[in-house]
Amino acid sequence: MAPLSRSAPPLIVLPARMGSTRLPGKPMADIGGQPMIAHVVARALEAHLGPVVVACCEQEVARAATRAGARAVMTDPDLPSGSDRAWAAVEAVDPEGHHDLIINLQADLPTLDPVLIRDVLAPLADPSVDIATPVARIVDPDEITDAGVVKAVVAFPPGRKASRALYFSRQPVPGGDGPHYHHIGLYAFRRAALAQFVRLPPSILEQRERLEQLRALENNMRIDAVLVDTVPLGVDTLEDLEKARRLLAGGGA
Repeated sequence: MAPLSRSAPPLIVLPARMGSTRLPGKPMADIGGQPMIAHVVARALEAHLGPVVVACCEQEVARAATRAGARAVMTDPDLPSGSDRAWAAVEAVDPEGHHDLIINLQADLPTLDPVLIRDVLAPLADPSVDIATPVARIVDPDEITDAGVVKAVVAFPPGRKASRALYFSRQPVPGGDGPHYHHIGLYAFRRAALAQFVRLPPSILEQRERLEQLRALENNMRIDAVLVDTVPLGVDTLEDLEKARRLLAGGGA
């Protein structure tokens, strides 16, 4: 497979698979007459950053992604995670390593504001940062105790919108007075950092919390968070899917 062009911009990769436990067939779920994967590809293209690649293991997803304007790469269905699927796609489309930055975008964020895809790159201006990811301040108190909302432990100095992430948890951390931050599942990796990450075995805290990003922290990789204003709807259930349909139809939540 021919590599993408030299002097390459960030490569946006969407890992997608039909075998979701809670919502089987999720990438092809209909939203306003288009499969969900097409909506997420559209959001990625609207960021105007670089090529969009869908890493999938089913031909129907590949066809939908191609029709939406992405490049589809078939990956091994037995790969253990979205990060592994993303790395396999990167190696397939860019074996010579022209793309230094890889954006790993979850394929279940059809309402994502494309600005977030651009914003996530900001922390990588610091060469000591391996991975960047967005967070938003939690305004609904119920989210703090909701195990489905991942909290990022980050201290933002006054006037700054980027800072080092110290931990991620499903629990209401940190304690004491002060803001809590909702972690958004979007990552910008340096290429070398993604290659390192997928070679590492699952870590103790990663398995305990069921949060893949803890593998990076446990292996002394640096993750910086960027503070953003909006949290996209992640579609994990039929209820989420109905909400996404209303939002994209202009009917509100």
